[in-house]
Amino acid sequence: MKILLTGANGYIGKRLLSVLVESGHDVVCMVRDPDRLNPPRAVKGSISVITADLNEPSTLSAIPEDIDVAYYLVHSMTQSSSEFRQLERNAAGNFVEAIDRTSAGQIIFLSGIANDEELSEHLRSRLEVEEILATAKSPLTTLRAAIIIGSGSASFEIIRDLVEKLPVMIAPKWVNVRCQPISVRDVIRYLTSVAGDDRAKGRTFDIGGPDILTYREMLLGLAKLRGYSRYIITVPVLTPRLSSYWLYFVTSTSFSLATSLVDSLKNEVVCELDGIEEIDPTPCLSYKKSLEMAFSRIEQNEVVSRWTDALVSLKINPEFAEYIQVPEFGCLNDRQEVPIAAADVDTVTENIWQIGGKRGWYYATFLWELRGLLDKVVGGVGLRRGRRSETDIEAGETLDFWRVILADRENRRLLLYAEMKVPGDAWLEFEVAENEGQWYLNQTATFRPRGILGRLYWYGVYPLHLAVFRGMARRIAGYRKS
Repeated sequence: MKILLTGANGYIGKRLLSVLVESGHDVVCMVRDPDRLNPPRAVKGSISVITADLNEPSTLSAIPEDIDVAYYLVHSMTQSSSEFRQLERNAAGNFVEAIDRTSAGQIIFLSGIANDEELSEHLRSRLEVEEILATAKSPLTTLRAAIIIGSGSASFEIIRDLVEKLPVMIAPKWVNVRCQPISVRDVIRYLTSVAGDDRAKGRTFDIGGPDILTYREMLLGLAKLRGYSRYIITVPVLTPRLSSYWLYFVTSTSFSLATSLVDSLKNEVVCELDGIEEIDPTPCLSYKKSLEMAFSRIEQNEVVSRWTDALVSLKINPEFAEYIQVPEFGCLNDRQEVPIAAADVDTVTENIWQIGGKRGWYYATFLWELRGLLDKVVGGVGLRRGRRSETDIEAGETLDFWRVILADRENRRLLLYAEMKVPGDAWLEFEVAENEGQWYLNQTATFRPRGILGRLYWYGVYPLHLAVFRGMARRIAGYRKS
């Protein structure tokens, strides 16, 4: 079948893409920026890519007319805008108009379980998208899932952060709400199973694992698996806003995502709409097994995608090309050039590619951590997002509070753009290059200030920048694995 895959850069889309190609389908990936699409080498030759934006109807003419199945995996939940419901409605409406011009025989939508009468803002929005998609000429298949457990998923990373960082949790009453978690592997399996199946067309299915647990039980279940002793004390005084701040400061989530999640946690998300077993009778993984497989992927450094792959910063435009060329005029810079031996070129490149995350920033990492904490205090993303892989970097990913703009291993160049809160735009670039027979590590921090405040910021922290950037460059150039 010829399949249109929207959201191919997202957490689910990246994983689904490989499975669809392995199943022999002809996949058309629809993305806003092809520079951010980094499919595995094994599937690159089997896919086609079109550039289109669901909020720009004129771009949707790029969708081929001979589509058989279209996946709708677009989500605005991580948008900081309070108008995300309107964004969702507009995108879904534009999608329907575009798909109606094709020969698509099915639309597949991954939604959230919405069986309560009083739904959160997020779940109401998902339901509205379902209703809009159902107006298309192509029959709609909706899969509704609760919490998705897998390496890199927002739910998994939040639960893990809470358990690993807090021996005692003062938790709001939503920890006693029931949920039916499902492994990301089972979500991908169901998404592929319903494609082209006439029994699934025009139907809605709730999908979930075999366990129905409270959030308290999920937290304590992960703690038990990892060998931690954890205690949860429930108090009634934590308002939704305080709960959002609690999640925001303790975990790697953004505040907008934390707010959406807390709002949704009041709703019990347990499967009621059955029938998926008629199409795919394979039993789902238990919550414990899902956790074990997620940690196994992390330990083996095989995390395929993360929830942070979506662009969550309002500072950065989805068009990456705008940021690859670092501006030269009206900017302040710190340049470090460190000579290195030819025999050390590969080692230094490897050090660059392993920066951040668990390894840290090579020099004065505690200052980077302090900067991350301050960023959280003022509403930024902080330093806790880490990185998807300890050894590999791809454009579009997050690396602590940076976004990877360019990761050119062949030419030994890494370019990062700051998503921390700063009064301007900031880039950090690493390059290993040869000049007249001598190899150098070139490290450049570029800051484009916004007004007087931006310049005061740069010069105010310049002494620290000077020490940190100089020390970091020298450590990267001379760092050796023990």
